[in-house]
Order: sequence, then C-alpha cells, then structure tokens
Amino acid sequence: MGAFSVVVLSTSGDPAVLRNEPLLPDGTPMPTLYWLCDPAIRSAIGTLESQGGVREAEAAVGLDAVRVAHDGYAAIRDAAIPVGHVGPRPSGGVGGTREGVKCLHAHYAHWLAGGADPVGEWVHAQLNERGLMPADAPVRIES
Repeated sequence: MGAFSVVVLSTSGDPAVLRNEPLLPDGTPMPTLYWLCDPAIRSAIGTLESQGGVREAEAAVGLDAVRVAHDGYAAIRDAAIPVGHVGPRPSGGVGGTREGVKCLHAHYAHWLAGGADPVGEWVHAQLNERGLMPADAPVRIES
C-alpha cells in the first residue's frame, strides 16, 4: 500500500477522494493520483457507466478536451515524483489512460479535487440531472 492523503470529504465528513503518491514504497509507479473512495458516489457513477456514460462523456466533451485533462493530470502527478528518481515512472493521464475516457470515477475524483477535468464536470452534471447524486455527496474543492 502506498502513501496517500484525504483531499475531499463528503458532507457527512467521510473520506471521498484520496490523493496517492506517484510511487509505491518499493518504487512501483502508481498512475492513479486521485482515487474516488466514497461508496455512494462510486455506485452512482457505476450506474452512469452502465448506462453508456463513458461513450456519452467522450462525445459530449470531445477528445481534444479529454487530452488536455490527461496532460494536466499527468503534470500534477509527475511534479510529485521525487527529484532524482531514476526508476520506472507512472505514465498516461487520468487513471493511467493515454487517450479517451476509461473510467468516469477517476475523472470525477480529479474534478472533485479541484482539477481542470471537463469529464469530471460532465459526470457531476449527469449525476444531478439523472437523480443519482447521493444526499451527502462531496463538494468540489475550488482550485
């Protein structure tokens, strides 16, 4: 298990998003910087994904905007790699993906933690519009 910190809480005070260190203690790369751990939000996003949400998000946001989100995520993660590290490094963008949308959970975690992530923003809007947002949902950190 790698080092992490809680960066977003639900309105009830429970952890909602974790920020992982980019390297595990043994030096193994950890590409997922932000991890959504709130069970109600994870379930709601799972429902959204099962309804075709990944394809819908890509179409609504566009691949160019997704690429920008991946690049920004990678830059934040890579800046946390210790100076002088010579071993393997995490790669890809949101959740380790290089292009397109793989996981709405990872994009939403990034957005909740204050990241510029149009997919996460789209997820938030869809959860609200479809009545899937839990009552004690986390509140986005404004960066």
